[in-house]
Amino acid sequence: ALLLRQKILREATVLDLDILKVSSFLNHMVDVELMEACGDELAERLQGTHPTKILTVETTGLLPAVFISKALGIPLVFARKSRQIGVSDSYQASYRSQTKATSQDLYVSTEYLNPGDRILLVDDFLAGGATADAMVRLCCMANAKVVGGGFLIEKLNDVGRAFLSGYQIPLEALCAVS
Repeated sequence: ALLLRQKILREATVLDLDILKVSSFLNHMVDVELMEACGDELAERLQGTHPTKILTVETTGLLPAVFISKALGIPLVFARKSRQIGVSDSYQASYRSQTKATSQDLYVSTEYLNPGDRILLVDDFLAGGATADAMVRLCCMANAKVVGGGFLIEKLNDVGRAFLSGYQIPLEALCAVS
């Protein structure tokens, strides 16, 4: 968390509409050592939830998720933003993207989310909570249990934590920004 906090203070900038630009280490260029350290710390914080799989979205949530998966020794499943050729059956959930201000769809193959799975949600940001909510709904469709959520950065000015509070799952964020 300390490394991420230092990186944010040194390199991140706030754009219009309270968007935190982290392109130099997360969105366009990746600081792999930082992502590994973040993944290791989130894995340590959330190992007590005893997940059997990780679920993330195919964008920058994959970066910490890969290292959390490695640290916990469990599979990583990622939701796609478009239906894939060759995937016959999938779960689908829609959500409103804050950064794109449009409706987005998420798809996960029915092969990879199963009843009884214990799912740890992972994403880069916790803002409004819509993406995590869509991932929870995908898990519910599969009769899988969401046991926690791990995020690199939580935007305190948004309502994500409160929005997700009804699910009663532990949420960990390495850094909080306002």
